[in-house]
Amino acid sequence: MLKYLDEYRDAGLVGEISSRIKGLSSKQLNIMEVCGGHTMSIRKHGIHELVGDNINLISGPGCPVCVTSISDMDRAIALSECGNTVLCTFGDMFSVPGSRSSLEKARAGGADVRTVYSVHDALSFAAEEKDKDFIFLSIGFETTAPTAAAAVLQAKKENIDNFFVLSLNKTMPAALKAVLSGEDSRIDALICPGHVSTITGTGIYRPIVNDLGVSCCVSGFEPADVLSAIYFLVESHEEGRPRLVNAYRRAVREEGNRKACAIIDRVFEPCDAEWRGLGMIPDSGLKLRKEYSGLDAGVRFKVDVPPSAEFPGCICGDILRGAKDPSDCPLFGKACIPEGPKGACMVSSEGACAAWYKYGN
Repeated sequence: MLKYLDEYRDAGLVGEISSRIKGLSSKQLNIMEVCGGHTMSIRKHGIHELVGDNINLISGPGCPVCVTSISDMDRAIALSECGNTVLCTFGDMFSVPGSRSSLEKARAGGADVRTVYSVHDALSFAAEEKDKDFIFLSIGFETTAPTAAAAVLQAKKENIDNFFVLSLNKTMPAALKAVLSGEDSRIDALICPGHVSTITGTGIYRPIVNDLGVSCCVSGFEPADVLSAIYFLVESHEEGRPRLVNAYRRAVREEGNRKACAIIDRVFEPCDAEWRGLGMIPDSGLKLRKEYSGLDAGVRFKVDVPPSAEFPGCICGDILRGAKDPSDCPLFGKACIPEGPKGACMVSSEGACAAWYKYGN
């Protein structure tokens, strides 16, 4: 069957796969697409309307911008305003609201905040402008952590002593368990993130299947990829047999990318991390190991950050753990729009609210 669906993906026969899903589905099934890239694909191509009434597709905590906590955003903003620092960040982080400001507003107020395409842009700035301290705001999951680790090793090797990393990187397994174990969880199955899985491999999802009885399918991002994943999850649900399927075999292996995993382990170690909507999750973050602590912006620069608070009425946290949909938010499409976001889910190009706003329900 996997080979069959691979052929349909190549031929682009989306309608055939969706018909098979409707013909197979007889039970209500709540599927969480973990990755924001999948949410965008689902909304853009109307996949949620192609799979029939029995299947409910729910957005999850796979947008790195969205899951960055308010307190971490407040700390990043404070660092950008700290003395002779330059804060370098990806474009999606620029307008994410903190409690009282954003990096965009901080730059308007005189802070040196620069958008970069990669961590190596920040490293190049530091090598060229020795009179300033450069802080790279490192976000993302296992996908982006290897490049941050490589930059740390390069800075250490080349003695670039004005380059620092504020690691807000997070890892998937513990967060998924937290979502599935929540009292208000309504998730029966997971479409697992393709990009993360290219690094980690599929093995990280086995405890979810074996211990929690939740089926997992790793998927690519084309419409037929997503529909193939949904087909396998429906098939497992109908059979009452949780299983793990790799439907993204052209990019993902069981063992993942061992070199990338090795460089992450060399530079980073697990730590507790705060997730927007999920709170503090043990061992779900990455911090620099002791031998690289001299490059840790959190160690090097001390800032006072007042207590943080979400914008009143924002339900980004509920959306990220799958408890509510964007349309449930009283701010959605009214006080909160892409040009004036009140929550991170409306800012990011992978945010659930941004997807619903752009492509409709």
